[in-house]
Amino acid sequence: VFERSYGNMMQRSLSLSDEIGVALTNVPAPTTEFQDDSLSAQLKAVSHLIAARNDLGMNRQIFFVGLGGFDTHKQQLNSHPELMAELDASLSSFQQEMEAIGCADSVTTFTASDFGRTLVSNGDGSDHGWGSHQIVMGGAVNGGNIVGDMPALVVGGPDDVGQGRLIPKISVDQYGATLARWFGVSQSDLGSIFPNLFEFDEDKRDLGFFA
Repeated sequence: VFERSYGNMMQRSLSLSDEIGVALTNVPAPTTEFQDDSLSAQLKAVSHLIAARNDLGMNRQIFFVGLGGFDTHKQQLNSHPELMAELDASLSSFQQEMEAIGCADSVTTFTASDFGRTLVSNGDGSDHGWGSHQIVMGGAVNGGNIVGDMPALVVGGPDDVGQGRLIPKISVDQYGATLARWFGVSQSDLGSIFPNLFEFDEDKRDLGFFA
């Protein structure tokens, strides 16, 4: 049974790969200039797939891309600015390409991370933290605003839960539910997907960062 399932999955993957290859040849490649780095290459490929959405018969798509290297420890001062510059350039090029193909209003890009950084050193630089900042970008986004309250960047301050780890001001449930509503999830389904959402006051369940 396992062999048959594995074989069927591989066959389906190969068929989908062929189908995608044909679809991509029917639409022009991205015209925006992307930098020569991993994240830019991923977002350039996503741009091309979005452009081929009609040929692929896709009405809703979700793409995952990744940028590693944020477990910086003692290299925080050197590595973090470089990572931010790579993120900035790749997101900028992606948004330009979405505008060029007329999809800016229907594509929302957002970041997510499993940990932040501490305010104090563990002897080898910054350690794994808790609270962090995220970016939401797209034509449907009410941009240029900070959602939530900025933390007090003070060791031992009101937002320090210990060892310089900041308490998040917004939950994953609030963040995810706001994105899900834009994507088309019904109000009745939100509780099943985000079981902690209804622990928050009603006016806090949607963060309002969509226009």
